[in-house]
Amino acid sequence: MSDSEKSGQTRQYITFMANGQEYASDIMAIREIRGWTDTTPLPHVPHYVRGVINLRGNVLPVVDLRARLGLGMTEATAKHVIIVVHDGARTTGMLVDAVSDIITLASSDVQPPPDVMDTGDDSGIEGIAILDGRMVTLLTTSSLSAGLAA
Repeated sequence: MSDSEKSGQTRQYITFMANGQEYASDIMAIREIRGWTDTTPLPHVPHYVRGVINLRGNVLPVVDLRARLGLGMTEATAKHVIIVVHDGARTTGMLVDAVSDIITLASSDVQPPPDVMDTGDDSGIEGIAILDGRMVTLLTTSSLSAGLAA
């Protein structure tokens, strides 16, 4: 936990849906939100990598969030979106069902994941927030692209 989180400062998150559940990532890591674009598949990549797209002349790997979290593959349609995230080391696209909202959370709003969850270094789960009666799973963007070549 960073010093700012320990002191109770707030952070903003973008919330999005995948497999009927609400997730969120730090707004500072989000570069853009774009409509679904068919990907070019690549050989020898993890099962959750849909392929790559051309993002203004750059090759962008696209991760299927549902598959990355072990929830099955997404049947992508024109209603799905790709959230472009940058974690400092790489830029990755994240296929999600829809973008929902921007929320502000204090560190006191975030609870650690339950003990029954596999929360190893590459789990991607930062914590869980209860907001207006709904549970939002907070994801770390660096962990979501774990396993991709730098």
